[in-house]
Amino acid sequence: MKKILIVEDQPDIRKLIRMTLEFEDYEIHEAADGAFGLRMASAVGPDLVLLDVMMPGELDGLQVCQRIKSDPKLAGLKVVLLTARGQARDREAGQLAGADDYLVKPFSPLQLIETIERLVAAV
Repeated sequence: MKKILIVEDQPDIRKLIRMTLEFEDYEIHEAADGAFGLRMASAVGPDLVLLDVMMPGELDGLQVCQRIKSDPKLAGLKVVLLTARGQARDREAGQLAGADDYLVKPFSPLQLIETIERLVAAV
């Protein structure tokens, strides 16, 4: 069973993502901020991280993504950035951070599932 870590500060968005993924065969873990998300990534060893870009606290999503991708033990994790920012420079910042994909909110449940399936198939 593939493991997915949802790192999102908005409880309602986390719930919607979890509800979307519950119909699939995934083990789902959640974190409400970047620092906890980074610790969860180390502890759980997920196959994929769904990572909000704009989060309060010490680490935003881009920083978490950079740390995951620069850690030899975590570098193989697939990271999908979730954000309301869809400008070219925002996407470029995600690529520079090492993200494997980038979904602009609001995204459809089907779009989310297709992105996850494509990335975890490569794991």
